[in-house]
Formats: sequence, structure tokens, C-alpha cells
Amino acid sequence: MSPRYQRLTQPLVRDQGELRPATWDETLDRAASGFRKVLDEGAMTGIFSCSKTTNELNFATQKFSRVVLHSNNVDSCNRT
Repeated sequence: MSPRYQRLTQPLVRDQGELRPATWDETLDRAASGFRKVLDEGAMTGIFSCSKTTNELNFATQKFSRVVLHSNNVDSCNRT
């Protein structure tokens, strides 16, 4: 018998250690500001993509890494 899982129906954000419901706009803004903060602090970043996906998706992945994250570090599973 498998356990019953309760599915999330809205995004949650953490305030002072507690999760609370939030809008998608607030959630995405928090995620973007978190990425921006670590990038501004000089964090090393990279992206992992899959060689089995489409060329278009791999192109979008490397473009995101270079334009948004300012990183040329794109790796994939075709090396393994």
C-alpha cells in the first residue's frame, strides 16, 4: 500500500522559518532575487544539460547560462 501524498496547489515561501502561501509573482521574484544575490557575490555557476534532448533546448540552456548567469560552464551527460 502506497502512502497518500497531499499535492500542493499553490506556491509556498518561507518567512521567518515558516512556510506560507504566496502568489506566483512573489515566488518567482524571490527566486530571481536569490539568484541575483549569489551572482552579485561572485558565486561560480554552471548548467548541466542532457545530450538526449533537442538541439533547441540545449541551445536555450547555453544561451541562458551565458546571458543570464554570465558563465560558459555548460556540461552534459554525453561525457559519461
